[in-house]
Amino acid sequence: MTHCINFNGNIIRSDQPVIAADNRGFRYGDGIFETIRIQNNLIVLADYHFDRLFTGMKLLQLEQPDFFTPSELSKQIKELCKKNDHRESARVRLVVFRGNGGLYDPENHFPNYIIQSWPLSNADAGLNKEGLDIGIFENGKKAIDDFSNLKSNNYLLYAMGALYAKTNKLSDCLILNGNNRICDSTKANVFCVKDKIIFTPPLSEGCVAGVIRRYFLVRLPETGFTVVEKEINVEFLRSVDEIFLTNALFPIQWVKSFNGGSYKNEIASSVFEAVIRNMEPQIVL
Repeated sequence: MTHCINFNGNIIRSDQPVIAADNRGFRYGDGIFETIRIQNNLIVLADYHFDRLFTGMKLLQLEQPDFFTPSELSKQIKELCKKNDHRESARVRLVVFRGNGGLYDPENHFPNYIIQSWPLSNADAGLNKEGLDIGIFENGKKAIDDFSNLKSNNYLLYAMGALYAKTNKLSDCLILNGNNRICDSTKANVFCVKDKIIFTPPLSEGCVAGVIRRYFLVRLPETGFTVVEKEINVEFLRSVDEIFLTNALFPIQWVKSFNGGSYKNEIASSVFEAVIRNMEPQIVL
């Protein structure tokens, strides 16, 4: 069955070509994206998603037309999910990119965008029953700069890390920064627990500014957990009691094994019950 996508505000068949060979998003990765969870026709953590999106657009010097607002994008996301019958629970990808042009001569800085949706099981938002097996991707390092925290279309390092994980039968791989410290994983932010204190790398370590990461830093202290942003090297991570990963689609997933070590999920389970199970979807109206 062919589903539909939204291209620049128009709903079209997903098999229709929309990108030209001169497109800068295709040529240079000149753009950003959001991966969004829809729950009961509402956008989960909508405010955080749109704040990150528009902050990234400003950093990339993309224009923000008057019609390009959180409320209008929310409306178009809901319309597409309805068209594709993905209203109850869905994964949505919103990518914003510059149009055609060469490296030094873009035609303009107007934001083009594509919205896609896929069905998603409600069970995916739960705590995973089987722990993840993760490793480290060492063939590339994440740069620490003004663009590090974006969900950038320039995703080669993460794509190669994910390919490495699949080839080596791992659930995921951790990405190191230029200082050989833990940055994030190929698809999630990293948290770990030692002596009941929860740690996560600060944004200054180059990790993507994840929406669940941001939510946890607000909600965990409010629900009785101690959370600290800390530079984390591989040796420290081997010594911790628990490791868990977070992203918008799978809010918390506990890690069973890492580099030969085994880990528990006591705090991860408590975090799920206290913070994730009752997380309310939001939508910007």
